[in-house]
Amino acid sequence: MSAYMLEWEATDRGFRVRDSAGAECSVGGSDLAFSEPDRELPRPVDITLDCTATELALPGAVVYVVALSTGESHELGGDTEPLSMPEGEYLIDVDAEVKSYFRLQGPFTLCRTADYDRVVLTLPGRRRITLGFRSRNRKPTASMEITPTPEGVATAVTNAAVAHKTTGPDRSYPTLRGHPPLLDIGDQIAVPDAISEARDDTGIELLAPSALEPLLVLSPLAYYLGAEVEVTNVASPILRAPAADVDHELPAMPGLERDATRLLRKVFFLDCLVRNVGPYGTELAEASLLDALDVDAAALYAADPARRLAAYIDVPFGAIEQRLPDWHLSTYVEPDADGLRALPFLLDRMSLLYMPRTSELEGGELVERSLDDFYRGRAPESGRRFPHGDRNDSSASAGETDAAVESDGSATVTDGSSGRAGTTTSIATRSAGEVATVDVVKPELRGGRIHGWLAEGTPIDVFKCLPEAYEHHVESLDRSSDGIEIAVVLNDAEMQAEHADVADIYRRRGGEVSIDVTVEERLSTAELADLFEADREFVHYIGHCEDEGFRCPDGYLDTTTVSRCGAQTFFLNACGSYHEGVELVRSGAVAGAITFSQVLNDHAVAVGSSFARLLAHGFGFERALQLSRRRIMMGKDYAVVGDGTHALAQSDNRLPATVRLESVDGGFLLTYDQYCSRHAGSFYRPFVGDERYAYLAGNESEHVLERPELATFLERASMPVVFDGDVYWSAELADDIRNGVPE
Repeated sequence: MSAYMLEWEATDRGFRVRDSAGAECSVGGSDLAFSEPDRELPRPVDITLDCTATELALPGAVVYVVALSTGESHELGGDTEPLSMPEGEYLIDVDAEVKSYFRLQGPFTLCRTADYDRVVLTLPGRRRITLGFRSRNRKPTASMEITPTPEGVATAVTNAAVAHKTTGPDRSYPTLRGHPPLLDIGDQIAVPDAISEARDDTGIELLAPSALEPLLVLSPLAYYLGAEVEVTNVASPILRAPAADVDHELPAMPGLERDATRLLRKVFFLDCLVRNVGPYGTELAEASLLDALDVDAAALYAADPARRLAAYIDVPFGAIEQRLPDWHLSTYVEPDADGLRALPFLLDRMSLLYMPRTSELEGGELVERSLDDFYRGRAPESGRRFPHGDRNDSSASAGETDAAVESDGSATVTDGSSGRAGTTTSIATRSAGEVATVDVVKPELRGGRIHGWLAEGTPIDVFKCLPEAYEHHVESLDRSSDGIEIAVVLNDAEMQAEHADVADIYRRRGGEVSIDVTVEERLSTAELADLFEADREFVHYIGHCEDEGFRCPDGYLDTTTVSRCGAQTFFLNACGSYHEGVELVRSGAVAGAITFSQVLNDHAVAVGSSFARLLAHGFGFERALQLSRRRIMMGKDYAVVGDGTHALAQSDNRLPATVRLESVDGGFLLTYDQYCSRHAGSFYRPFVGDERYAYLAGNESEHVLERPELATFLERASMPVVFDGDVYWSAELADDIRNGVPE
């Protein structure tokens, strides 16, 4: 019952499909009968099977129905009104975590459940349905050799676009962009025929100066356009499409960083709007902009890439700037061998690329920046609090004190409830010994929701990329998997609070997705090494970390002695665990959260519990830590190493969602945000109130709700809510909102 990367199994409530990266799709139904399929599906799939049923409960995703005889497409709306189809043959397309297709004969009815969690397919009697599933994991299937020269990079970028499954505007859908070929850095340029012959000729050329810096900056634009990149004797890049009279000059560095980014964002955004006239169009909130721009979407949808580019270039950037979605990811890349090794992975994620620039943090600037971030999110009035605090964990007061960690590992805390002065008390940190130090620097950051750093130095506010992390992720896709295996390690009894809390969080989430949790305590150096070396998805370590390594009952574990890290990801919630985290990524891991210095125990509990819940609900490592860090004052003590876009589990909403709440006259302003750094070009439906529009991921939607309506939304939602600067879980606020809190 398996195929490459995907396998399925019957369950007591229906059946489940899962890929080797942990993504799964559950379909509910009773009295189901399975058999080998005797017909094909008109879409690329990894596995197919036949199922006989009268009713199926599908994931509550975006759903299209395509009439196979005419190609006419219907979208199931964002409300709970049923969609009824007459006799005929149809294909139901479900945009779930695992792409899902259902081929069947009408008549049938589709309807969303009242809580929007499921879409119910109802048939008039038992009927055969052909099911097909495709993994969204874009594993690279080809590689080429290049030299670490401008000519080598130009060849790599030119051929990266072989991953596109279309040259039309639909390439803006993440499912229609495959993974670019991997790069072997050598002493020759060698492109296999299978790559060069599969590349589409878009009629677009990019002439670039003979230097690595501008080529890296241009790479995302050239890759998305499918341009042929040529290194030549020009002072600044020139984008050409002779058949469409395009001859567009871009500035030299450093102005190229701004203009190349603007052009890519414009082209990508307009593709997202123009594609809406195609077979998978939706009621997109941003689509009305095309009328204001006097853009003929139907003509551009049918146009070739060169003529479409010409039309896009004519659109002034200022005319669309305020409607552009936030870009999901920016990476700062040194033009060296590590940067070139990682290039295919960065293009796969559609990251913007910039040159790395830093400056030193002066005096107490790190503390000041941490406190500024913390207090910026808090409301000025101190009385607007929920009576139960943050019921995510046992550390609601972790962010309500000012703290300073001394060089000897002790700490003092000042009660900040009435400002930033008060009674000073001694409190506990996560280390009693010498902690390794990290000299952090201040990066010059450009636009983007999250930021990666693939260069020298250790900046704040970014995740520290390592090329090995991306390669380890590809290797992990070949592992067989029965679900997500998590180990929670407590190596100090005084930290029991976090230990019990996070284990319970992972177990509760295990009732919804395939998660298996084991709990370990007081591991010896050999036992802890064995635990990191064993194949599993995640290790949550709670304990001490000092100069010598992780403190164990029999000594210290130096991570350089771990022969191979089989744990794909980790959270080292201990003082000064940066060097240990980097070593684990270099030896096999994909991503992990670490600390730069001493951390207060209460703060570690607050961050650890929030981070566990966000990871278990599908947030990527960097985004999960961004939200968790805001719960404490010294949030910049925490960071991610490896691939910060990596996610441990899947989200209930496919794209992880967050909500910001603000009290306004007549109710609450709810700002809904849904995006994922691995799915650029996606859209979402907020399912809030009577909202009928979909929104591009990266654009927020705003809704004013009265108290009862907000409470109902929070009861059925499963997502973090930012209110008054702190992070809560939606369902746990519902009773307080319904009962009139806050005033």
